[in-house]
Amino acid sequence: MPRRSAMAVITRPADPTDLLRPGILVGGQWRDTGTGGQREHVDPGTGRVQQVFALAGAAEVADAVAAARAALPGWRRWPTDRRREVLTRLGDLIRANAAEFAAINALEVGTPAALSLGRYTTGQTFFDYYAGWLDKATGDSLRMPGALDLTLLEPVGVVGAILTWNHPLANIQTTVAPALAAGCTVIVKPPEQAPFAALRFGRMCAEAGLPPGVVNVLPGGPAVGDALVRHPDIDKIGFVGGPATASRIQAAAAPTLKPLLLELGGKSASLVFPDADLDRACRLALLITANSGQGCTIPTRMFVHDDVYDQVLDRLVDGIGAVTVGDPFDPAVRMGPLIDAAARDRVVGVIDRARRDGAGDLVLGGHRPGGELADGCYVAPTVFSDVDPHSELATEEIFGPVLSVCRFHEEAEAVEAANASRYGLAGYVHTRDVDRALRVASALDVGNVGVNGAGAPAGPFAPFGGVKQSGYGKVGGLAGLLEFSRIKNVLLAVDE
Repeated sequence: MPRRSAMAVITRPADPTDLLRPGILVGGQWRDTGTGGQREHVDPGTGRVQQVFALAGAAEVADAVAAARAALPGWRRWPTDRRREVLTRLGDLIRANAAEFAAINALEVGTPAALSLGRYTTGQTFFDYYAGWLDKATGDSLRMPGALDLTLLEPVGVVGAILTWNHPLANIQTTVAPALAAGCTVIVKPPEQAPFAALRFGRMCAEAGLPPGVVNVLPGGPAVGDALVRHPDIDKIGFVGGPATASRIQAAAAPTLKPLLLELGGKSASLVFPDADLDRACRLALLITANSGQGCTIPTRMFVHDDVYDQVLDRLVDGIGAVTVGDPFDPAVRMGPLIDAAARDRVVGVIDRARRDGAGDLVLGGHRPGGELADGCYVAPTVFSDVDPHSELATEEIFGPVLSVCRFHEEAEAVEAANASRYGLAGYVHTRDVDRALRVASALDVGNVGVNGAGAPAGPFAPFGGVKQSGYGKVGGLAGLLEFSRIKNVLLAVDE
């Protein structure tokens, strides 16, 4: 696909197979078949099959682990400046091929191409950021009587990256970039629902100059992930997904005491106080339409003070109701379909149960669009008001374009309700009172807090991760690099 500028309009390709290139990458070699069989990929916007691709199985896992293990000694010994050049080149290639990644994302996930294009062509990638750490992350030294104590940062080893589908390229970056910077080799298992961005990235790794075996890509189902977790030569697992799968990963990793990095789901709350900038608060709420609500940090719960509740609700209905839903290749569209029919039906089921059980008042959406969108995986942006804060609607992750709006009267009441969730990934506070902002941010039982319209995560420079059933460990910042490093202590006797 030709490279385009950030202002270009990306059109739907006549033949999607030109972009959705299948394959399995092991040790620098591409395989057309795998022992996991084949799978059809269905366009979430049209419901039509648009590609058939090979799935890896246990045999490919064994081969990829062997290739990554063989590549590890050479890669970790690469001079710092050479590794920095490769990571920087990967960041440059992502920007240069932004239009291609945006088109792939629209085809395999349904994210509007115009939104993805802007995200990929601006700002710093994780590869840029971690390239900058390569000559700065060092150990410590301490002079002691008769000795010199040194700490060395070393790569943790071979990393298995088991990723989810909602933001394929972003999920690759948050795990693969710091792992490579630390000197690790990586096996990427992209989700079977959306493998093509990861496969394109795998081809890009060779273009950037990575040695064979440093990055391997195995599209596959749960059996591939399970084999990676159980393999004794995988040194760490980075997993992005849901808590149910994470629990199974923990059990599978227990026999080898394998460390895990878990970035899981969320049910993020946005607290709006009477002195808040209501326009900012409502703009942030529009995130429920971003990626069709399929994001772990999206503020899907709003707790609004009674003094401004009606004003906020009116603005929400007007703003969310104006969002254009449709073909992700239409530049005017701001919300596309959900990932597949199963996700669409699950979200509709949650909406139907909430209506049946009286969990809240439906004030917008709540249906599947008809007409030319009827065959796709679309759900209209949906808003419930006066939601019971203890209902399924307000406490469980829906992963769809559904917003729950609840009333509160006192600060403590809002904080208690916001914390009444098994998740703890992100929270949002809207107030002009700095003391209140800091107090509430401290009281929220989450890993990340945005104040007055600031989003989460903040970018590659900031540590990001959750608490409770939103997981543990950090991506981003120096903390993200240390996730894939281990500290070795060296005590050197010195003659006085």
